[in-house]
Amino acid sequence: MSTPPDTLARLLLEEHRTGARYHPVAASHGIAAPDAAYAVQRAFVAAMMEGRDDPPAGYKIGLTSKRMQEMCGIGSPVAGVVLPGRVHRSGVTLARGGYGRLGLEFEIGVQLARDVPHRAAPYDAAAIAPYVGAVCAAVEIVDDRSADYKELEALSLICDNAWNAGIVLGEARDTWPDLSGVVASVLWNGERIDGGHGRDALGHPFVPLAWLAGHLAESGMALRAGEWVLTGSIVTTRFPTAPAQVRFEVTGLDAVEIAVTD
Repeated sequence: MSTPPDTLARLLLEEHRTGARYHPVAASHGIAAPDAAYAVQRAFVAAMMEGRDDPPAGYKIGLTSKRMQEMCGIGSPVAGVVLPGRVHRSGVTLARGGYGRLGLEFEIGVQLARDVPHRAAPYDAAAIAPYVGAVCAAVEIVDDRSADYKELEALSLICDNAWNAGIVLGEARDTWPDLSGVVASVLWNGERIDGGHGRDALGHPFVPLAWLAGHLAESGMALRAGEWVLTGSIVTTRFPTAPAQVRFEVTGLDAVEIAVTD
């Protein structure tokens, strides 16, 4: 028998509160399918948002690049919810001590200009594009709570809201270049340490966005005007181990900067 979603959500909330190390929870609690895992995620998000009237800020999509799928040993995208109050602007200072283990993922963010209606045919990149009103370089803040990546599996990651701990947005633009061809660079204390292209996110960042629209529709939900969606890391996650100045550049977009402290 599986643990009720509300019960497992409360257990996850307590683990986060006490700083417990991440560990898989799906198998031991009878979570055997993605729909059950997302039911736990919804309960976990609701528990984290108790006492707030404002809606979620949007969503993160994870594991949209081959590099990230190989890093985590999971071959399909996952989604999580960005809580209100966890949206930061370029120039923010993040303290490593505020997280179990702080990770930074470098992505292209999009903001919805209008609601995305349900439809019979699945959305693809071309069909979802008219609903996008703004694009920016972005960084997802993740807290993997010092996970052992050899033990990762998708269902437990989904239950734990795909590790989202916030997002950092660069200046948004209402016009943008061909996002499949943009070049991205990660600079750490002024030195380029990694990079990639917009096409590394399933061929184009709007492909994960279209996937998310279909995923939400399966639960009777939909993307809404004003929501932000981060479309998946172009490079593998970086874990700061000391204070650093981090800059993420994407050709044709404004850079996003983060100061990391202890």
